[in-house]
This record gives sequence, structure tokens and C-alpha cells, in this order.
Amino acid sequence: MSFPTAVEAQLERRRRKWRPVLWLLALAGVAGLFLAVLLLIRVLQSGTPYHEGEEAHFRHGSIGAEPASGIPYKVWMALPELYPAAFEPEGDYRAFGFLYDEGSDLPIGISRRTVAGVDLVWFNCGVCHTGTVRETPQAEPRTISGMPAHQLDLHGFTRFVLDAAVDPRMAPDPLRAAMRDSGHGLGPVEGLIWKVAVFPRLREGMIDRAARLGPLFERQPPWGPGRVDTFNPYKVLAFGEDARALSEDEVVGAADFPSIFLQGPREGMQLHWDGNNPSLAERNLSAALGAGVTPETADHAAIERMARWLEDLPPPESPHRPNPAAVDRGRSIYMEGCADCHGYQGEEGYVFEGDRLGTVEPLGSVGTDPARLKSYTEAFREAQLRELFAGTPYAFRHFVKTDGYANAPLDGLWLRAPYLHNGSVPTLQDLLLPPEQRPVTFRRGGDVIDPKGGFVSETCSAGSGCFDTRLPGNSNAGHLWGTGLGEAQKSDLLSYLLTF
Repeated sequence: MSFPTAVEAQLERRRRKWRPVLWLLALAGVAGLFLAVLLLIRVLQSGTPYHEGEEAHFRHGSIGAEPASGIPYKVWMALPELYPAAFEPEGDYRAFGFLYDEGSDLPIGISRRTVAGVDLVWFNCGVCHTGTVRETPQAEPRTISGMPAHQLDLHGFTRFVLDAAVDPRMAPDPLRAAMRDSGHGLGPVEGLIWKVAVFPRLREGMIDRAARLGPLFERQPPWGPGRVDTFNPYKVLAFGEDARALSEDEVVGAADFPSIFLQGPREGMQLHWDGNNPSLAERNLSAALGAGVTPETADHAAIERMARWLEDLPPPESPHRPNPAAVDRGRSIYMEGCADCHGYQGEEGYVFEGDRLGTVEPLGSVGTDPARLKSYTEAFREAQLRELFAGTPYAFRHFVKTDGYANAPLDGLWLRAPYLHNGSVPTLQDLLLPPEQRPVTFRRGGDVIDPKGGFVSETCSAGSGCFDTRLPGNSNAGHLWGTGLGEAQKSDLLSYLLTF
């Protein structure tokens, strides 16, 4: 039998002394590794929900806007808590004219995508092309995919986001508290990720966007509900132009959201309000870029899925029931003076026929407000062709600079008020009046059907929330066809138009 020496005994005593420390270090290492794995799993997660139905995909499916333009889902849900006055009276995004499907916590047109472990939300096609109608003020709104989002105040919403970017309440501590109070708080692992990466990136991105878009908004009148400046924000955000350097001719370019029914028959027509592209695919991709997609983030499969659905999507039947004899008389007037440019409504639906249908009517002939046409400059066109999707199968090739506005088909006309490309004429009856007799001011965004064609639009005094046709880009001049008819003929023509 051997006995430990004094040295060995001393070493054993030291081992016993340090053994708990070593165990603690080992456990800390395992815990750290576990936390690192959790963080890695969170950060690497990416993807977007798949929607089985085509209409659900149109209203809620991601097209790829979230990675470059979106904000975290939990922040989106917390903003009404953080800024209650801006979201009155409903307490949600209906304050800006967004619409909701029953049971959905996100508005129509707001999609969701997980990017590097963070759920982000932003726009898809449905945000600009879904609206509501009511046959009476007491009726429940009917939500229709494909019609213009005439109730959406995109300018007001964007202005709110830009102002919030530099507001102290968007600092991490008050924002985190609002997230918690709205029921969307952060767990321990999430909190660490947000502190290190999400909060700083969110604030920096918002401040950068405000610095770029703010000078543009200072130079423009408010767009009003149902309208958007298609190209000027695009110039500032995608191509880095300084909004202060834009010319006076191009800086105002707001126009109505269009309807997007029956896209298939439109292939080859001059598309966009000014007819600057005959390719549906390029038009769709350009619109996706306007919604916040970039060439790097575009979800082409999702965009193309929506496009296929829209090829055959018909507008709902007009609820107007004018006198049949008046409709017959009005059809004769229309076929003689209007069908060549706009096609016509037949017994089985809309007929896309007309020698000038889908071609550009020169500005000198149509005489409508030139601002939207001027906002699309030759320099911008060249940048689109040179830079967007360059070197890929999606590169833009067909954009052109035109000298007027496109002669568009009129399918679903009853859903497309206000009228003209800039939405400056509230009803079809008003459109048949000489410009000097058309309403000078009116409120946009209503959804109660007007028997005069369009939606009921209250008169108003110039100022907040009132559409003023005297402001830049808002002129109600032009499109004189039909204005010289007698009153009886105008009445008959209106009866036929109400059936579209």
C-alpha cells in the first residue's frame, strides 16, 4: 500500500478547491454555446407565409418589399399605441384609409416576411388596388380587389412615418414599452437581437428615408386619398437624386391609383397613364418597385402569380340600372364618338376593340393636366433602362417617353371615380360638363355610389382634406369629348356609361 506524498496531497486539495469553479465555467460555456445557437437560428430564419387562395395572395402575399423597405411587424402593431392621436378614431390603420379583412391583424396590402430572424411587414399590390363600395350610406362596405384604393391616404401615412423618424418616442425604450403594451413584447433572446441590431437599423433607416423624402414632400401639395406620385419618390430613393434639385416641371406628379381588372387584353397597349410601356411584365415589375421592392429583393414568382390572376379578373357588374331606352340611345352616341379610343361595353362584357384604344393621345389633343406626363423625364427613363435589373432576364427594355396620355379601356368604369388620370373630376356627369363648370373643390375618398356615376363627393372649402383643382397637378381641364352635346344627349350617354 502506498500513501500520497505531501505534494500530491496539496495538488488534490487544489483540485477539490477549483473543481466547482471548473464546473461553473463548463456550464457557462455550454449555456453560451446554447445561446449562440439560439441566436444563430433566429438570425438565419427567413421566409414568408404561403396563401392558398389567389385573392388572399393578392391581398396579403409578399412580393419582396419587406427586406429593403419594411418595418418590424411588432413595431407596426405598436405604432397605434405609441401615437394614439394619429390613429383616431378606430385606433388602427383605418385612420389612413387602409382596409382590413375580417380576422386579420394586418391591413389588406400589408404582407409579412421573416428576414434574418425578424418579422417585417410592408406593401404589396393589394394596398393600391383594393377599395370599398356602398350602395347607400347605411350599407356595409363591400371590399373589391382590383379597383383603385380610392380611400387610401398614402401621402398622409408616409408623412406620419417621416415625422415619426425624428420623434423621441421612436427611441428604443419608449418604443419597446409600446410594443409590450400592445401585446407584442420581446423575449430575452429577441431583446438581445433587437438591442444590438434591430433598433439601431430601424431608426437609422427611418431617418435616412425622412432626409431623402422630406424635401420632396415640402415641394408638393398633399396627394389626397386614392392618389400617388409614382416616379418622384422613385427618383429619390432608387437613384439617389436630391429632391431639391428636381425641376419645377417634374416635381409634382401625383395621379390616381388605376384599376387593374382584365389585364390580359391589355398586353401590347401603351400602359401607365402616359402610355410609357407596352409590356405588362415590365409595368408590373415597375409597380412592384414603387411598392418598395428592389432589384435584389424582388420575389418574381409571387409577382408573376398575382399577374396571372389579374389577367382574367373581371370587374363586378355595375349596380346602376338606368332606363333601357336611354341606354340604347346613349350607346349610339358613344359608339360614334368614344368607342374608337376606349372600346365599349357589350352585352357579354367589355369589348377591347378600337383603332386608337391603348394608344397615346397627344397632350395638345386631350388637354388634361400635364404634370404627371412631365414627371416622367427622359433622364429617368434612361436610368431605368441602364440600372434596373441590368444583366438579368428582367432588365427593362420597353420604357419610352411619350407626348400625352393613353386612351385606356373603361371596364369597371363605375368603380374608377374620380375621373381623369389625376382624379380631378368627381363624377361622370361632371366630366360631360365644360371644364369651367366642373367642381373646383371636393372631398375624395368616399365609397357611397353616386347616381351621377362615381362616388358621392361633398363640396368643401379649400384647405385641409379638400381636393383643390387649382393646385399644381390637380387641374380638371381637358377631355372635351361629349361636353358639346345637348342636355338630352348627355343624359343618354351617361345612362350608357353607368352600365360599364
